[in-house]
Amino acid sequence: MSTKTAHAYIKGVDSQPRKVSIVASLIRDRYVADALVILDNTPRRSALAVKKAIESAKANLLNSGSIDTKTIAIGRISVTAGTRIRRYVPASRGRALPFEKVSSNIFVEVVGEEKVKKAAPKSESKAEEKKEKK
Repeated sequence: MSTKTAHAYIKGVDSQPRKVSIVASLIRDRYVADALVILDNTPRRSALAVKKAIESAKANLLNSGSIDTKTIAIGRISVTAGTRIRRYVPASRGRALPFEKVSSNIFVEVVGEEKVKKAAPKSESKAEEKKEKK
């Protein structure tokens, strides 16, 4: 059996990388089915974005060929800092105070094994039956 990999890269998640990486560490090195159950029960806003990335990577893997769904596992997951947008908030006396909107990028790589193709039964018996009928 050979293993296949597929990945998904979600950019511009509106959460800080530190907060998203906490959720990512919960599911690192697990099977995808287990990870999705964990993320469904995680009460953090970034859990939805991580779940979306995992489901996308899983769909990419299933479209690439015949993969056994029970063997799909998370091979690698990483969270990096995305773009920072500078904004200003109004303050007293007509001033404006700067702040940055921080975003994250999520990379998920899933690994799965191909299904074993069963060998077709030999058609020797069918050929013998045809000869007997003639």
